[in-house]
Amino acid sequence: MSTIEEALKKAESQGKKPIDQDLVSSEASVEADHQDAVEVDNKKIADRQVETFDWSSLKDKGYICPDQSHSKLAEEYRSIKRPLVVNAIGARKKDIQRSNLILITSSVPGEGKTFTSINLALSISAEFDKKVLLIDADVSKPSVSKVLGIKRTPGLIEYLEGEVEDFADVILQTEINGLRIVPAGKRHKYSTELLASNKMVELAKELSERYADRIVIFDTPPLLATTQAEVLASLVGQVVLVIAAQSTPQNIVMESVKKLEDCADVVLTLLNKTERSLDTNYYGYGRY
Repeated sequence: MSTIEEALKKAESQGKKPIDQDLVSSEASVEADHQDAVEVDNKKIADRQVETFDWSSLKDKGYICPDQSHSKLAEEYRSIKRPLVVNAIGARKKDIQRSNLILITSSVPGEGKTFTSINLALSISAEFDKKVLLIDADVSKPSVSKVLGIKRTPGLIEYLEGEVEDFADVILQTEINGLRIVPAGKRHKYSTELLASNKMVELAKELSERYADRIVIFDTPPLLATTQAEVLASLVGQVVLVIAAQSTPQNIVMESVKKLEDCADVVLTLLNKTERSLDTNYYGYGRY
């Protein structure tokens, strides 16, 4: 029995006016269709080769590794992810549209947005009941696959262009049970137009509804370098703006914030590359 049907039965037993039966049937049908589709996707993805990571190399580059679950960096990302997770699937979910879609960007290159995207994905996927889909949406200068050592495979661009019909065909299973990745795919001269297409809008909707129990992280280009991040920001529920401490001028940051004003429901800032300790607001997390 679905959650909806249980609520209906309880209401009737308490003598309350039942809600529209047609609406219940319709919502239950949609819920069942989504579940069936997810199961089909899971089977298709599980049959593929599992992507493994060079943990020694990642450790040298400062990324979170399984054998460092109690490191300072791991603890910092536990604090960083918490409000995002609560917004995505916790108490505040109902207040935020597409709450499980999180976009990571920066104002300019070199501020650490890919570092943040990957570490955030690793941190969230380490939880027993959380699943993460990390999408490399920096299609002009993809970095996720490069950092993680993933060989070039069809990705987001091939799906949006129509070269790959089923989105599940560009999802890669990794050695981490709760983490899957979508590469950027090939270079395309009309990549911005593809990201602004109706197909991308429909994909965002599908990821939010069909995979509502999964947190989807988009690693995107810097806001002031291209228009791609701004386009994608309008499709997600949460945005994290990574700021390089003692490096990015305030006017640059404010220009980026202004671009995000009318986009996602929640915009948070992450102060990266700071020399402060965690006890003195290391990560500079805030909300606009």
